[in-house]
Amino acid sequence: MVIEIVSTSGSKPVCTLDTLTASSTILDVKKGIYCQKKKLYPDRQSIRLEPKGKSLKDEDTLNSLGLKTEGKLYLKDLGPQIGWTTVFLAEYAGPLAIYLYVYTRPWIFYGDKPVPMSTTAHIAAGCWAFHYAKRLFETVFIHRFSHGTMPIMNLFKNCSYYWLFTLYVAYHVNHPLYTSPGLLQVYGGLAGFVISELGNFSIHVLLRDLRPPGTKTRKIPYPNGNPLTKLFNLVSCPNYTYEFYSWLSFTIMTQCLPAGLFTLAGVYQMSVWALGKHRNYKKEFPDYPKGRKAIIPFIL
Repeated sequence: MVIEIVSTSGSKPVCTLDTLTASSTILDVKKGIYCQKKKLYPDRQSIRLEPKGKSLKDEDTLNSLGLKTEGKLYLKDLGPQIGWTTVFLAEYAGPLAIYLYVYTRPWIFYGDKPVPMSTTAHIAAGCWAFHYAKRLFETVFIHRFSHGTMPIMNLFKNCSYYWLFTLYVAYHVNHPLYTSPGLLQVYGGLAGFVISELGNFSIHVLLRDLRPPGTKTRKIPYPNGNPLTKLFNLVSCPNYTYEFYSWLSFTIMTQCLPAGLFTLAGVYQMSVWALGKHRNYKKEFPDYPKGRKAIIPFIL
């Protein structure tokens, strides 16, 4: 079988593969391209049937794609890649270190005049540290990624988002002029934060258990024996729902505008992701539960 590989940009020929068979997969195609073009390692490649078509799955065979004895496939260079785990570790280690540094009230931000710190500021620092320590733990021990890499430029974009928002929030919550709300509001927000964090962790564990190690298996997620997973009865992405609830609770607890802006930015982005995943679930599984929303129960 002879397969011509053409670039999606300008239809420029990239290479020709003549050692494939009808049972060869797209992953075999990627490896064949890599043998001839060392710059284009498999994770950097997106193989398509049409220049503007969707990326083909690694496990798709040439026969299943209608390619018998010869054909043409299109290659999009995704650019330099970096592992998801590396990206997540950088994203989450930064906010943990930055917030705890600002929490010490360094003179560069607040000067040298000692002012007692409110109990709420101490609680907020503990919540923030717990959240990002949990995220680091989940990245190393819980998450199983369906894709191994992402474009390296996303590292700078994502880190800028998390790190700068952390500095913005930490500066205000730890400021000597910060005024705490009443104790009922503080401890009510703390309770909501803790429950939401536990719920978020429970969802991540359930999703991890759905995918055997080393596979890309996808199944419809349903609640298990943990009552915090019952949110799956209402939404497709309860991990995002709990994440939103965590930061909403943090905002209520601190009554801090920058925390509220961080929450709004987060729920907007998570809603975009959740709606996309919700559509994919419904498209992939004909028997997908019809009553579920994407992220916010009964609403979105």
